[in-house]
Amino acid sequence: MLLNERLILQEVLDGRRLTEDEAIFLLKKGDLLAVGSAADIVRERLFKDTVTFIIDRNINYTNICTSKCHFCAFYRDKNDPDAYLLSKEQIFKKIEETLELEGTQIMMQGGLHPDLKIDYFEDLLRSIKERYPIVIHSFGAPEVAYIADISKISIDETLRRLRDAGLDSLPGAGAEILVDRYREFVSPNKVSAARWLEVMEKAHKHGIESTATMMMGGPESVQDRVEHMSKIRQLQDKTGGFRAFIAWTYQPGNTKLGGQKISSREYLKTLAVARLFFDNIKHIQGSWVTQGKEIGQLSLSFGADDLGSIMIEENVVRATGVSYAMSKDEMIRLIREAGKRPARRNTTYEVIEEF
Repeated sequence: MLLNERLILQEVLDGRRLTEDEAIFLLKKGDLLAVGSAADIVRERLFKDTVTFIIDRNINYTNICTSKCHFCAFYRDKNDPDAYLLSKEQIFKKIEETLELEGTQIMMQGGLHPDLKIDYFEDLLRSIKERYPIVIHSFGAPEVAYIADISKISIDETLRRLRDAGLDSLPGAGAEILVDRYREFVSPNKVSAARWLEVMEKAHKHGIESTATMMMGGPESVQDRVEHMSKIRQLQDKTGGFRAFIAWTYQPGNTKLGGQKISSREYLKTLAVARLFFDNIKHIQGSWVTQGKEIGQLSLSFGADDLGSIMIEENVVRATGVSYAMSKDEMIRLIREAGKRPARRNTTYEVIEEF
């Protein structure tokens, strides 16, 4: 059957769900501006001219990791001279600095540390919640699965104990591309696609909402990207627990995997297709952290309604040699210059300040 771009886009705008084959067609052959325009219409229907951001801090509590993903420049072996595990006091200081800068959330992420079992994380979470009014949006699905495995408990028990100790929600970290052929090549020691989805499904059932991510620009195919998005959409149909979808681009610097950066054109088209594809996930985030401020601003015309965090601290992307910084005032200016109305949000996407 011959696919017609104009007909597909019009029917999707009229409320029909975009199919996997159509998403592949749009990614491969669709006109960038036509697809982007349709995505922008969907965004405008949902949010009018409001674009949100959050003030938070990434706290990479350790860089020691047994996974050793080929696309990662951040991890270290336990005995490497620059391997580290932050103390509680160091983490507390970072949280205090975050609160001073109006931050409302911390995103703690680290490697798969072979010595940190469930009791370590319970103690850390409780210690933070006892001291600070901060939302803990932390630990990707691979971390949760690893904690369960080395603690010899189930994923359900791990999630329940983390939640009861103070975990509020999960980031989408560790998804990369949810196709096992791809994962066996780039991250053979990390959880399978099914395991990642299992952690997320169980988290949602325990009342722990999350975001979903996709790392694009590695050795995946267009079909792989759509399979990845389809698996997330299917789980969202089942649980409704994903708050947002965030596509970010692989950065090859200082990595074993190597390769070249993908074009901003390809990033923007994928972002726009994601907005059309995810009729059940409300928020689509633009990635200025990996694309830079100008393309981050442009993403607001290709379906993104959120620009994520000003990033008080970020170390994983920085390890690849890519580093962009953003202040609150600059974020506000960037959104305004895109013709949108800036608003600061919290973790659950509630607007807490308009500008």
